Amino acid sequence: DLMSGGAHRLWKQFTLALTGLRPGQSALDVAGGTGDLTAGLARQVGERGRVVLATSTPRCSSAAATGSSTAAWSATSSTCWPTRKPAVPTRHLRLRDHRFGLRNVTDKPAALASMFRVLRPGGQLLVLEFSRPVLPGLKPLYDAYSFGILPKIGKWVAHDEASYRYLAESIRMHPPQEKLLEMMRAAGLEGCRYHNLSGGIVAVHRGYKY
Repeated sequence: DLMSGGAHRLWKQFTLALTGLRPGQSALDVAGGTGDLTAGLARQVGERGRVVLATSTPRCSSAAATGSSTAAWSATSSTCWPTRKPAVPTRHLRLRDHRFGLRNVTDKPAALASMFRVLRPGGQLLVLEFSRPVLPGLKPLYDAYSFGILPKIGKWVAHDEASYRYLAESIRMHPPQEKLLEMMRAAGLEGCRYHNLSGGIVAVHRGYKY
C-alpha cells in the first residue's frame, strides 16, 4: 500500500475480472507473494476447483496461507516450486496467472514456454507486471519517484535501500508492452493483447492456448 498508494489493489481486481474462471476449474498463481490475488482466484473456482500458489519463497507461502480467510483457501494449496518450472501436468490448467515476478526471471522465453505447456486448450495466461509509462509527461515523474523516493522508503520502512533500488532497476530491464506481447506469441499463445493500468506503469498481458 505504501509504495503504490493502494493502487495495487485495483490492479489485482482488474486482473481477477479478466480470468473467466468458473466453479470447478483450476488455476496456478505464480510469484503470488502474500496470496491476496490467489484467494480471489479460489473464490472464483469454489470448493470443487483448485488453485495452486507457486512461490520460491517459503516464508511468503506460509504468510499467504495464514493471511487469507479459511473459506477462500479451501480449494488452494501452496508450494515452493521454482517459478520457471512448476511441477504441473501438461495441458492441465484453465488459467495461469503470473504477477510481479516475470521481470525477475532470467530466461523469459523458457518461462513463457512453461506457462504455455501447462495450459489446457482454451486456457488463458495472465501476466500482471510493471511496464513502461505511456502517458505524456509521466515517465520523468515516475523515474524521479523510482530512483529518488522509492529507495528512501525502503531505507526508512524496511531498512533495505538496496532491494528497493533493485526493484526500480529490474522494472526498467523488463521488456516493454509490445516486446512482451511478441514473446508471448513466440511461445505459442494466441489472441494476445495487453491492458495498460495507471498510465502504463503496470500492464496486464493476456493470451490463450487454442
